[in-house]
Amino acid sequence: MTLPEQAPNPTPPHPATASSQVHPAGSRMPQAWVWTSVTLGIAATIAIISAAMLWQRLNNIQQQLALQSADSRSQAVEARTLARQAEDVSRDTASRMSVMEARVGEVALQRGQLEELVQSLSRNRDDTMVGDIESAVRFAMQQSQLSGSPDPLVSALKIAQQRVTVSAQPRLAPLQRAIARDLDRISASKSLDTAGLLARMDDLLRQIDDLPLQNDVLDKNARRTAPARNRGNASAAPSGAAASANAAADDSATPSWWLSALSTAWGVVHEEARSLVRVRRIDYPDAVLLSPTQAFFVRENLKLRILNARMALLGRQMNASRNDLAAAADAVHKYFDISSRRGQQAAQQLNQLQQAMQDVEVPRANDTLAALATAAAGR
Repeated sequence: MTLPEQAPNPTPPHPATASSQVHPAGSRMPQAWVWTSVTLGIAATIAIISAAMLWQRLNNIQQQLALQSADSRSQAVEARTLARQAEDVSRDTASRMSVMEARVGEVALQRGQLEELVQSLSRNRDDTMVGDIESAVRFAMQQSQLSGSPDPLVSALKIAQQRVTVSAQPRLAPLQRAIARDLDRISASKSLDTAGLLARMDDLLRQIDDLPLQNDVLDKNARRTAPARNRGNASAAPSGAAASANAAADDSATPSWWLSALSTAWGVVHEEARSLVRVRRIDYPDAVLLSPTQAFFVRENLKLRILNARMALLGRQMNASRNDLAAAADAVHKYFDISSRRGQQAAQQLNQLQQAMQDVEVPRANDTLAALATAAAGR
């Protein structure tokens, strides 16, 4: 901002006036310096006012920018929320569609089975036999999958082989060869002995009530070692007394019965003082502090674990059965005496059961089913 320049005075000052304005140096500031100071003050004031206005304007701009950034953030959060909601809706829709597709597939399968059942009414004797064999094989496959044993499938295939052999139909020769291949493959496959595992679990359940706890073993050991220690102390005391008596007899020929009595008394006091403190390693303090009621519940919980493993085995849930057996093994190691014979047997049985719990897949009679489908189609 520029100040208007001062117009020059067209009339020269009067000589008398000019002479009257001249002052000696240091008495009064000249008039030009006064105007210059006033001009600078006005300019400084204007600059200060302009700076204050600019500062206020910058503050307003910063506030507006902060509000706009806050609005943009809130809008971004809302957009993210809407995106998540849309994603959840899409997932829900996809899951519902998959469920609907599965139901449509089941309906289609049931419809196909119903059509096959209707068509079986008009088949001849061979076609009826082929349908019966297919139904028996599929049912046996389901039983094998549920029980984990290939015996139902093997029995169904052997019966089917006998029926095909008795029929003596040339067009059923491929079916007979397919049944023979499936029997050979199933016989060579690895199977899970479910009955044997269940019997071993039942045997382990019967042994739980006889398993010794750790606190029972400690009490028995304390009662068993106390008499032995007393006998050892009694035998050690006379031997120590005899040694001291012999030493005293060597030193002097006079009898030292008081020395023997003192040695015996010192040995007794020393052993009693040692018996006051007993150091023993305890990995699980809770196992030593079990009350009879708690011990009863520990045994019952162990039984429940094994029963859960048994039910999981029957339901073909090998992972759940292994987890229950592992928990039972941990309880045996924690609360029961593993050094005893019964404890060692129980721990070994639990480890063997865990190793035997393997996901064994029962082979399918795919060749037989393919041969049955070909025979049913008449090719």
